[in-house]
Amino acid sequence: MDYKNDIKYRKETLKKLLFNIQKSEDLIVKALFDDFKKPEFEAVLTETNYVISELKNTIKNIDKWAKRERVFPSLLNFPSTDYIYKEPYGDVLVIAPWNYPFQLALCPLISAVAAGNKVVLKPSELTPNTSAIIAKIIEKSFHINHVEVVQGGIEVSDKLLAKRWDYIFFTGSVPVGKIVAKAAAEHLTPVTLELGGKNPCIIDETANLKLAAKRIVWGKFINAGQTCIAPDYILVQKNMKINFITFLIDEIIQAYGKKPKDSPDYARIINSKNWVRLTGMIAPEKVIFGGESDSTDFYIAPTLLDEPELESPVMNEEIFGPLLPILVYESEHDIDAVIRKYEKPLAFYVFSDNDSFAKKMISRYSFGGGCINDTISHFSNKRLPFGGVGHSGMGAYHGKLSFAVFSHHKSVVKKANWLDLPMRYAPYKDKLNAIKRVLDWL
Repeated sequence: MDYKNDIKYRKETLKKLLFNIQKSEDLIVKALFDDFKKPEFEAVLTETNYVISELKNTIKNIDKWAKRERVFPSLLNFPSTDYIYKEPYGDVLVIAPWNYPFQLALCPLISAVAAGNKVVLKPSELTPNTSAIIAKIIEKSFHINHVEVVQGGIEVSDKLLAKRWDYIFFTGSVPVGKIVAKAAAEHLTPVTLELGGKNPCIIDETANLKLAAKRIVWGKFINAGQTCIAPDYILVQKNMKINFITFLIDEIIQAYGKKPKDSPDYARIINSKNWVRLTGMIAPEKVIFGGESDSTDFYIAPTLLDEPELESPVMNEEIFGPLLPILVYESEHDIDAVIRKYEKPLAFYVFSDNDSFAKKMISRYSFGGGCINDTISHFSNKRLPFGGVGHSGMGAYHGKLSFAVFSHHKSVVKKANWLDLPMRYAPYKDKLNAIKRVLDWL
């Protein structure tokens, strides 16, 4: 078993993983429902189908991605041939979150395996049914010395982080991301941190309000708002607010009915702790629509909140749930005052038919990724890097870039012996001007 150097072996194990996932898809979908009532459509679209697509793309391209890459040599090294070798880091730790527990566990693992690494996967303890089936699939697909699943809570994560790794890939909250980064720093271990933030969604006076509302409702309330790139709050042009709220309410009812609790298409909050945190953010006097909750079912209705104070609980941290504050602005200065109050977000959305305004907003602010006239759809394109900046994360992955994340790019110059230019060797007398001319020409 040579997973480090044998591309054929890597490909065969990924094919086995693909077979086992496809064979177990119904069980995976059921596990996701059992964990937090994730609807079948969302489970297939955002979890199993996404992973299957990633696997097929990786299997198709692994030979090309892993191939030694020849680059144009520097004339200073003439005559030479220069190469980049894609070398696995070695022992990789992947710590996965609970909100998309199958997708965000398997996708980094797939790329780490494709790049030739040995992997330990720590799935979330908050989704025990999904984590259990992940463990079974991995056991059927890989030798235990190649890929291993370690289950457990915080104490298990702490023990894993105390070990020395060659690379750590973490998806989760900013506070835990800081703990991971600190642990990695002890051994100078490189990390990818996929975190979150307060993602703004700007609606200007030229936007198609009905279509914007439809796309925002989908992006916000899919997975009951437990999505790191969901719109966290709305900034709508003041004169458009009342009309826009009407469209939002219509779209929520269209999507989930007048009783979202009875909808088969609406998920639940992951656990009691998060339910308590989220219900504590709902100020009754600010509720425009929704606000209902049920502790026995961890249910919170899709909820619209009217202009909460920036210092209120719902505006003090990433919401990560089905609460949508609606703020207003009259000028770009107003937009700036809100957005710059927070750390750089993971996602950024603008709805506008004014290209100049949209481009200005996209250029003015730093963020991980985003959309003009849509929400969260940038995540679906494997040719676009996905990752944060600043407090919303470091490093980016997806598609070919995922392979690169888990590969050390080793530079090699192969120098020919048939010519050896004397310019670089001592003594240096009378050579400085000549070498400067060469460097200027380059």
